[in-house]
Amino acid sequence: MAVKNQVQLITYPDSLGGDLKSLHHVLNEHFSDIFKGGIHILPPYPSSGDRGFAPLTYLEIDPAFGTWDDVRAIGEKYDILVDLMVNHISRQSEYFQDFLKKGRQSEYADYFITLDKLWEDGIPVQEDIDKMFLRRPVPYSSFMIEETGEEEKVWTTFGKTNPSEQIDLDVNSEKVKQLLTTYFENFKEQNIKIVRLDAVGYIIKKLGTSCFFVEPDIYKFLDWITELAHSLNIELLPEVHSHYSIQYKLAEHGHWIYDFILPYRVLDTLINKNSKELLHYLKNRPHKQFTMLDCHDGIPLKPDLDGLMNTEEARKVVDVCLERGSNLSLILSDEHKDPDGFDVHQIRGTYYSVLNCDNDAYLAARAIQFFTPGVPQVYYVGLLAGENDYENAEKTGDGRDINRHNYNLEEIEQSLGHEVVQRLLKLIRFRNEYDAFNGTFTVLDSAYDEIHLTWRKADKHCSLFIDLKTNKTTIRYVDKSGQEIDYIV
Repeated sequence: MAVKNQVQLITYPDSLGGDLKSLHHVLNEHFSDIFKGGIHILPPYPSSGDRGFAPLTYLEIDPAFGTWDDVRAIGEKYDILVDLMVNHISRQSEYFQDFLKKGRQSEYADYFITLDKLWEDGIPVQEDIDKMFLRRPVPYSSFMIEETGEEEKVWTTFGKTNPSEQIDLDVNSEKVKQLLTTYFENFKEQNIKIVRLDAVGYIIKKLGTSCFFVEPDIYKFLDWITELAHSLNIELLPEVHSHYSIQYKLAEHGHWIYDFILPYRVLDTLINKNSKELLHYLKNRPHKQFTMLDCHDGIPLKPDLDGLMNTEEARKVVDVCLERGSNLSLILSDEHKDPDGFDVHQIRGTYYSVLNCDNDAYLAARAIQFFTPGVPQVYYVGLLAGENDYENAEKTGDGRDINRHNYNLEEIEQSLGHEVVQRLLKLIRFRNEYDAFNGTFTVLDSAYDEIHLTWRKADKHCSLFIDLKTNKTTIRYVDKSGQEIDYIV
């Protein structure tokens, strides 16, 4: 199957109206011609934490959201993208619960990475751990086995609790490969078109390495899972938050990748009114990417932009975002911080808020995104030009929830009444429908307080011009009658 070169929506199953049926209603009622590229439904499965990212199984939909029937109903009109947390599964899953009861006698014991799979005696060595890219203070959790009373330590890359709710799977195990095959066969039955491999960078655990994107081992796994997916007519999108060079390696292997560089580049351009770095980047990036400005996490900085950003300049951008209400997630392991101590992993806030709720700046940002080669994704909060939800972040204690507001139907109606949202919808329609976006992209030379990009296909061409001094955005295009039209975004 081919991924459509049109705009996709990213949303939680309950963020636009409360559940999947409401989401379907909202899409048909308000956005029937908007998301021709498809819908990325963030994890709708039964989960024990991390807002869906600690799934118990992929064979069911959380009853609070609906059923697979609801997903298939949406899928009749829209290509659906779902996540597979290929690195881990919930502590509450039937597989790990059986392991907690029976330990090594469990039929699922080989699903998990007990420490003797890395260290022969099962005793972790700090020198090895110091080399790892850590997402929590130590990469394992201890559990008591019910039937034997023995303690077992198993690998847990992620998780805010101790022990973790997210238990790593051993992708070298044939049993795990069979489990993943079962999940993909179910996705095919449910008419899923794209699967995002979440946290795939962490799947290989190898002593002496960072245990992150371990080459060449990771390619062997990716080749296997790609063959599986393509045999079922499913496209894959590996999700790797890392140094951009690693993304480019994935692209060289023919994979779709995420453009995690663009959100900061656009932000920096609009805050500093200087397009130099952005234009240089747009000339040199791979085109086979999914583009985004905002998502359920934050705006990436480290390690994604290591070597691409000046730390001093980045600090200034971060300070501006903090003044505008953002919060930060930070790098944990000292080895991956900058020598000067810069440790910002992501800036967390709505994209509309980090641009100071400036309508013209926000539309300029979206115009840059839509002109950047790739499949554009728009996060539901960004779609509705949502502002920082401080109350939500305070209530949950998770800084990411500043950009995870759940909209009821009335709030959606109100947001649709805002001028900035209507202007964005018009821009999305143009991006979806104008055929030049299937042609050739060029970055034109321009002054650093301007942006000039073009697309051309046969007799159709459109050019984007942004005056960064005023954030005014104009698209000049040739219409059906051959006339040149200026569209003020």
